[in-house]
Amino acid sequence: MAATSTPGMLMTTINSCLSSSRNRVMTSTANFSAEHKEASWTRLTSSSHISSRQPFFQSFTSGNVKFQKVVTRAVSGAAEYKPLPGLPVDLRGKRAFIAGIADDNGYGWAIAKSLAAAGAEILVGTWVPALNIFESSLRRGKFDESRKLPDGSLMEITKVYPLDAVYDNPEDVPDDVKANKRYAGSSNWTVQEVVESVKQDFGSIDILVHSLANGPEVSKPLLETSRNGYLAAISASSYSFVSLLKHFVPIMNPGGASISLTYIASERIIPGYGGGMSSAKAALESDTQVLAFEAGRKHKIRVNTISAGPLRSRAAKAIGFIDMMIDYSSANAPLQKELSAEEVGNAAAFLASPLASAITGAVVYVDNGLNAMGVGVDSPIFENLDIPKGN
Repeated sequence: MAATSTPGMLMTTINSCLSSSRNRVMTSTANFSAEHKEASWTRLTSSSHISSRQPFFQSFTSGNVKFQKVVTRAVSGAAEYKPLPGLPVDLRGKRAFIAGIADDNGYGWAIAKSLAAAGAEILVGTWVPALNIFESSLRRGKFDESRKLPDGSLMEITKVYPLDAVYDNPEDVPDDVKANKRYAGSSNWTVQEVVESVKQDFGSIDILVHSLANGPEVSKPLLETSRNGYLAAISASSYSFVSLLKHFVPIMNPGGASISLTYIASERIIPGYGGGMSSAKAALESDTQVLAFEAGRKHKIRVNTISAGPLRSRAAKAIGFIDMMIDYSSANAPLQKELSAEEVGNAAAFLASPLASAITGAVVYVDNGLNAMGVGVDSPIFENLDIPKGN
């Protein structure tokens, strides 16, 4: 997440994590541990498939090319798949929409890769001002290395949609945003319009991922945050999830899953994470529980959120203290290692899969256990204690 005062919102996320003493529902699986990262990826890729539909990337060739709009008409879940041996994360025949991918360096991208490795078809919603750069990078092969899946194939993105989740429908868009040159050339990018486009193109989805946030005054302490800055953070970072699920849930297949990304600042004081962003994350977690009840009862859709540890993403670097947060986590978490985006992606793939069919309304911590700590053990006050240290 980057602080910005430009119209719309930056569809990227900073989801770091510090200590927490508050108990939450937490889920783990041996396949997703750091020590078994390679085994985890192998298990995920054992269920991947090569789509018979024309992928987004296959519309590009090297050299000077004309961009081709790709529209497929696949119906999710229509094909029959033989069960895989063991207990794999199997998302074959499922279709996912990931809102908030604008580059190849963040949790949204990692989640897309894990879902693809498990066999899901990938649709992406990209913030309108970042759309041209994102699509250009895809066409020119800049993301090819990071598109690689465990089996050596490249992640396929069937279609990229322009999206600004701050606006529910065209009537909500202010005139200054409509006239902004960064939005020129794009259309049908409000939440309502994007969902209508997805319905027309594909009929339905099974998985919805909310990987976006923005706080224009994130660097300001809460006491110095303006009303507009505070409400902008809530709108872009939490209500956007409510709006996306509200509009997508009618075209989500029963048994589907929705996942968002949160941050420990929702319940603990994190100096430097201001501008109403801590309030926005608290709202997101509260909404997760309410939406789990409502979407579960009405539509048989599960709703969970992942509280992820710090990551050196481009969006996180905009806040300015991400390196310090990573160092703090490595020094104080039960597992003394740097968190990888793939570990968060794998957790999301599990939550989206039938293996998590009874898990909903949960905040799932993927942070090397830092949320369980009540103190920072790297403090000099503990220097005389025999505290175990990593090798």
